[in-house]
Amino acid sequence: MQKDRFRAMALLLFVSAFLFFLFLGNHPLLEPDEGRYSEIPREMIERGDFITPTLNYVKYFEKPVLHYWLTALSFKLFGYTEFASRFWPALLGVLGTAVTFWLASSLYGTRAGFFSGFILATSWIYFAIAQINIIDMGVSVFMTMALAGFFLGATGDRRCFLLFYGGMALATLSKGLIGIVLPCAVAGAWILATRNWKVIRKTLYGWGILLFLGLTLPWYIAVCLKNPEFFHFFFIREHFLRYTTRIHDRYEPAWFFIPILLAGGVPWTAFWVRPLLGVRESRERLYLSLWFAIIFIFFSLSSSKLIPYILPVFPALSILAGHKLDRYLTHPHADGIATELVMTTLLMGLLSGALIAYPFFQDRFSAGVLLRVTVPLAGTLLLTLFATWASWRKHRTNAVVASLFIGALFTCLALKGGFAFYGTFLSAKQTAEIIEKARQPGDMIVSYEDYDQGIPFYLKTRVVLVNWLGELEFGSKIGDQSEWFIDRETFMKRWESNRHMIVIFREKRYKDMLAKGVGNMRVLGRANDAVVVTNRPEEGAQ
Repeated sequence: MQKDRFRAMALLLFVSAFLFFLFLGNHPLLEPDEGRYSEIPREMIERGDFITPTLNYVKYFEKPVLHYWLTALSFKLFGYTEFASRFWPALLGVLGTAVTFWLASSLYGTRAGFFSGFILATSWIYFAIAQINIIDMGVSVFMTMALAGFFLGATGDRRCFLLFYGGMALATLSKGLIGIVLPCAVAGAWILATRNWKVIRKTLYGWGILLFLGLTLPWYIAVCLKNPEFFHFFFIREHFLRYTTRIHDRYEPAWFFIPILLAGGVPWTAFWVRPLLGVRESRERLYLSLWFAIIFIFFSLSSSKLIPYILPVFPALSILAGHKLDRYLTHPHADGIATELVMTTLLMGLLSGALIAYPFFQDRFSAGVLLRVTVPLAGTLLLTLFATWASWRKHRTNAVVASLFIGALFTCLALKGGFAFYGTFLSAKQTAEIIEKARQPGDMIVSYEDYDQGIPFYLKTRVVLVNWLGELEFGSKIGDQSEWFIDRETFMKRWESNRHMIVIFREKRYKDMLAKGVGNMRVLGRANDAVVVTNRPEEGAQ
């Protein structure tokens, strides 16, 4: 039994690592998130300060420090590359499938555990976020560790609570108080629903509490002592005001995450819908359903919503889906999946149609170019449906599951093309390469009324910002930053001086400058919507 479990785990780790690490460094950093979360740890290394995060060399306190530390470590190991930037999200993605396997196999057996981990790895949203340098993969994995540790500790070995407290600590170091609030809310709701009051005392595990405090307090205390402004900005503004107000202008309607769930779970969405409705069947299913419901409702009620926020619900949904498929193989007549296949056909059919039609209803890219990405993806979805239904009609249960699994793999591989495509259009790397070829020592690098986060990362230098603050507004007010945050009038004075400048304009702003008669504008190159201009005359010009 243990040997089978080990083999299943090894196979799952291999498949997950293959999916997440394949071509991981082949496309440039995507704006704005990957540029931001690469530049902050780069600056930490350059400054030798691993307590105070900075972005474009001003204090940046929107997130805690763990993700920056991990990325800085990968930069030290692999250099300042795209692969190094994405290394930890990919590795943590693999770890997340392993933790999901461990919990699911403990609840439902080895085969269900493998199915659950595989379903998680090949769900579109999890697969995608495992290859993007953002904080959310770490948050999801650490919460999964915490929630797995709680349930296994509550129903078995108390030492599993070390994972509960350790996971919460790492989540808290990744994204703040939700690392405590959400796991405790799920655990508390389950205790309340089952009326298993004895678990409360069992959960108050001394070694676990010490582990949590030992992991979280040192950095939070250090950053508060070093930066008195941190406490109010981070805990008040970035937690309570962010959740209850529209301070970040990320408001979306309460139903925002519903289509994200449906599309993000493809091709497995239909397989967790019915299990969610059977919450009273067992304490395990109740726990998984509460895991989903509380996190989903919490973020749906928030005034600030982004797609990756919902990622922590997918391990629970994957276990429900994995258990469903495991039961289908064991009892194909009692636990049939005809309803799930019909739902899958409807969802994947609609997605396929949308993927084929979308290129003709947008004007940002050439339809022919975009079809090279969308048609293979739509094709894999349709082929998966065809193979699955063909196997189902012949009552070949193993072939049905195999068709779904193979189709999921090829669908994920088809999705890889999307990264390469959007990396061409959503990256500052081409702009940075134009600047790098032209700049000379002493040149001032300027971004006019906009800011690409990847520019300072690729150029390894600070950028002057004209009439733009954005998320740097807080840091721009600490210390004397007047040389680096300037208005249009100051910019024009510098432009007309003898100070050599290389300036990034958006196409519209560049045309506005030409229309105003601004002189001495020599174009160095264009990249997407960016126009790189200098006031330095060509070499040899009189």
